[in-house]
Amino acid sequence: MTVNEASEYTGIGRNSLRKLIAWKKIPVIRIGNKILIRSEVLDRFLQENEGHNITNKYDVIAM
Repeated sequence: MTVNEASEYTGIGRNSLRKLIAWKKIPVIRIGNKILIRSEVLDRFLQENEGHNITNKYDVIAM
């Protein structure tokens, strides 16, 4: 799914998702300028980071 779709799916803002991707916390597939994220990765990310502050780079568990 795209970043916009992932934002709707998770409830995490687009800019926050882009930060997590830039911090290498969420693995993505890049096709040209397009960024795709697998739903299984997002589910695991949410489960592993429950109770963590995802706006703090050092508090987020990478996938």
